[in-house]
Amino acid sequence: MITGKQRSFLKGLAQKTDPTVYIGKQGITENVIKEMETGFETRELVKVKLQEGCMMDAKEAANMVAEATGAEFVQAIGRKFVLYRESKENKQIVLPR
Repeated sequence: MITGKQRSFLKGLAQKTDPTVYIGKQGITENVIKEMETGFETRELVKVKLQEGCMMDAKEAANMVAEATGAEFVQAIGRKFVLYRESKENKQIVLPR
């Protein structure tokens, strides 16, 4: 569980990044989960954008993906959301205490 201070730090990092995963009208598929897993291991912080055809809400999708991957919800704004999970082998982000 991340603290409010850590969440704010991650929001600042996420602001500078572009979405790396896109969810379309198919919703959250096995391929989306695999893409997220890869993103967590390489970058730890993953920004996701819901395409126009996606019928899900950003917070709803974020909670589903976070539960499926064991990630932490950082924020959801409009049709984008950000999740964080510490990498096991490629740790890059040092969270404040």
